[in-house]
Amino acid sequence: MVDIATFVTTSTVAAIIGISLGVALPAIAMGMAISRALDALARQPEAESAIMRTLFIGLAMIESLAIYVLVIVLIVLFRNPLMEYLVQ
Repeated sequence: MVDIATFVTTSTVAAIIGISLGVALPAIAMGMAISRALDALARQPEAESAIMRTLFIGLAMIESLAIYVLVIVLIVLFRNPLMEYLVQ
């Protein structure tokens, strides 16, 4: 039988790794998207509205990934479904 303290520590470490990756990778993707949008704006300033609209939609999609990771990590930390089996 697994000790409850070990399980809580392991799930906390997994949550920390998950949230760090879940925040770092979308941040890198946002930076790349913004830099490419600025390159496109420098090349074609007349297409600013189309580029900006597409950029904002893409940034919203990338940001939603970070929010999904946050929700899953909070579920793991505060309402871990495996805790019911360990307590019995």
